[in-house]
Amino acid sequence: MSSRLQAGDTAPDFTLDDADGKPVSLADHRGRKVIVYFYPAASTPGCTKEACDFRDNLAELNDAGIDVLGISPDKPAKLATFRDAEGLTFPLLSDPEKKVLGEWGAFGEKTMYGKTVTGVIRSTFLIDENGTITDAKYNVRATGHVAKLRKDWKI
Repeated sequence: MSSRLQAGDTAPDFTLDDADGKPVSLADHRGRKVIVYFYPAASTPGCTKEACDFRDNLAELNDAGIDVLGISPDKPAKLATFRDAEGLTFPLLSDPEKKVLGEWGAFGEKTMYGKTVTGVIRSTFLIDENGTITDAKYNVRATGHVAKLRKDWKI
């Protein structure tokens, strides 16, 4: 587990398989802003709310020059089921070894229902066109998350 990233840091590059098993790299998005968000598990209530929130706001985000990438430890087959069930139209990436989650500070100790556990820390990052993190948010709430991002980032 590494330390948390913050605004001004270079976003750690990655290449992960999407829901169809095709490799997707952060570098593929150079020249555009990118939201990279980490979530614990596909098809769970909070993660479904968050993913559908991004789906419902995707046109406005894309119009503002922002791509969206979702990352979880789920295998591609589970991501494909989730994508198809919820009509998600942005890439969902698989990090079953939790390597990228760790590099981004999105895996480690967190408090859940009053207990300290180790797991995925729901996190969202805005990366600029050059690969620099302009905002890093950890322990975000699934509900109303995209509206808060749009307000904070004036989108």
